[in-house]
Amino acid sequence: MKGRSILLLATLPAALVLLPVGYAQNNPSIAQVAYKVVDGSKVDSNTLQGWKTWRALACERCHGAQQQGMVGPSLIDAFKTLDKTEFHRTVFGGRVEKGMPDFSTSQMMQKNWENLYAYLKGRSDGQIKPGDLQAIDAK
Repeated sequence: MKGRSILLLATLPAALVLLPVGYAQNNPSIAQVAYKVVDGSKVDSNTLQGWKTWRALACERCHGAQQQGMVGPSLIDAFKTLDKTEFHRTVFGGRVEKGMPDFSTSQMMQKNWENLYAYLKGRSDGQIKPGDLQAIDAK
């Protein structure tokens, strides 16, 4: 694949999956779940920002510290079928009748919603372990 870019994806039980970028561009449902994880707790910088957004916005108050669900639903279960479009609609519109706030005024969410999606998808896929995360290149 000389001269071609590679997109890193984790959509299968294996920790890392590499596909040509063209494949992901022609299959949008695949392109939306890019994250990289090593040893379950070391992640790429974008996914790390997603986790930091999770923590900063205190999402665990309703969804549980391990995304297992409490007052709000289990995100481990929800992300088995929740696509990026529906996630965006939920965080930027809320589900006020169910207690889910609208985060459309949050600059942190505006900047990191795709990173948060990747983090939660990695958790749902079982690739990212619960608990604190660090950058892949951290010592």
